[in-house]
Amino acid sequence: MFVDKSRIYIKAGNGGDGAVSFHREKYVAAGGPNGGDGGNGGNVIFRTDPSKNTLIDFRYAQHYRAGNGAKGEGGFCRGKNGEDLVISVPKGTIIRDYDTGGILADMFYDDQEVIVAYGGKGGKGNARFATSTRRTPGFSQKGVITEEHSVILELKTIADVGLAGFPNVGKSTLLSRVSAAKPKIANYHFTTLSPNLGVVRYHDDSFVMADIPGLIEGAADGAGLGHEFLRHIERVRLVVHVVDISGMEGRDPVEDYFKINQELSTYSEKLASLPQIVVANKCDCVYDIEDVIARFERETGAKVIRISAITGEGIRDLVELIGKKLEDIPKVAPMEFEPFEYAKEDNNSYDISVDEDGAYVLTGGLIDMLVRNIVLDDLDSFRYFQKTLRDKGVIKALKDMGATDGDVIRIEDTEFDFVE
Repeated sequence: MFVDKSRIYIKAGNGGDGAVSFHREKYVAAGGPNGGDGGNGGNVIFRTDPSKNTLIDFRYAQHYRAGNGAKGEGGFCRGKNGEDLVISVPKGTIIRDYDTGGILADMFYDDQEVIVAYGGKGGKGNARFATSTRRTPGFSQKGVITEEHSVILELKTIADVGLAGFPNVGKSTLLSRVSAAKPKIANYHFTTLSPNLGVVRYHDDSFVMADIPGLIEGAADGAGLGHEFLRHIERVRLVVHVVDISGMEGRDPVEDYFKINQELSTYSEKLASLPQIVVANKCDCVYDIEDVIARFERETGAKVIRISAITGEGIRDLVELIGKKLEDIPKVAPMEFEPFEYAKEDNNSYDISVDEDGAYVLTGGLIDMLVRNIVLDDLDSFRYFQKTLRDKGVIKALKDMGATDGDVIRIEDTEFDFVE
């Protein structure tokens, strides 16, 4: 089964908590704090895998979590870092944030690795909070807890040449002729239900050709196989537009030509503006081929190259023409986009708002950090809390907003009385 779009959930590892520990040894008085830091959580990393060509793996497994950092221990022992989670995807996969649509990464290159979600930092052990005036801190810092994110994986095939045309015009047969690809070939519509890639040899070089499932009128708006597969020719450098010149399907090749180009234009102006080679296939099935070709070129204004994919007639000339055209067209490049990144922890920002009941509500990265750090029933810990609020300017900001003695200060579910 071919799957080219999937939604999954990813979560980087949580940071491990710091340890509260004191050195205890016979004949050693006042050994002091020796609690170690917690380990960092693992990252979520995406990596291209050349052996994959579909997102089928993500149809049945949708939740992915990196390893959590281990807790710190006594003796200044730091907790072990959580294991990174490496997710393998096919080359050409676009990774988007589900909520915003922002592009996190374009997995364009072989063996490319991108960190999409960073693990939480480990908390500090109580040894880190020891000072000349705070010699036995009985508190430590908790590790950062990460958020789960939903992302969309979208596969866009990377090829140099894309075959476009109505169903059953011979695109799969053509691909099998010019490359070692073995697409399904049969005399009925929509034989091809997924893009097929083939490597075509051109002298000492080569190029990649993609056979895209047949389009019909209205495809750009979802008709037939719809625009689900049009995305696979967005990256190509050259479009080979295959037309059934014989009219064996009861369709007019001239009308087919204009309809397919209209679908490409409706879907993407960039796609419609790509260089195009028009191929008249099934020439072996037409008795008055010269008259038919002359009419087609006159009414469309397009110069065609004649082939018969089934007999091999004209195939070599077509490959030569494609190879020469590609020499003058820039190589395929990754998408140009402003990378979207998930917000990283900011331990200095804070925000103050006034609730309906008149309480001053503190939020932000600084406050989140303090919540992890503070043990309210520990005097040293609470003093550290007050000093940090003072040093970071929070107390002054509260005064500037009109806070006076006795006013309520709210942090999450905990309330304090403001005292100058």
